[in-house]
Amino acid sequence: MTTSQRPRPAGPLPAATRAFALLGRRWNGLILVALAKGPAHFAQVRERVPGIGDRMLAQRLQELTAVGLVTRDVRPGPSSRTHYALSSHGNAFLIPLAALLVWAEDHLPASDSPAEGQ
Repeated sequence: MTTSQRPRPAGPLPAATRAFALLGRRWNGLILVALAKGPAHFAQVRERVPGIGDRMLAQRLQELTAVGLVTRDVRPGPSSRTHYALSSHGNAFLIPLAALLVWAEDHLPASDSPAEGQ
């Protein structure tokens, strides 16, 4: 049996591992927070996530789209733009995200922000 054929163990530890693997990647959480403000085209997402480069943003948006948290909509026309939005799965993430942000405000000093140290 190959690794891809092995059944995934159920329960909170594997789920936590998958969640932290996704959210632990630099920028992913901040991009989801940025899209929680509403749909946006690429430049708007970049403005909402200070410090991220175009190449990294494109890569992370592609990853978040691939796992189904973000939708991508190309609008044709003279000035065609690609719009990004949270999918239904992404919107479902807003509930635990809100709880996480409240916890962070209450328990993590602002100076310990990972984004500030990098």
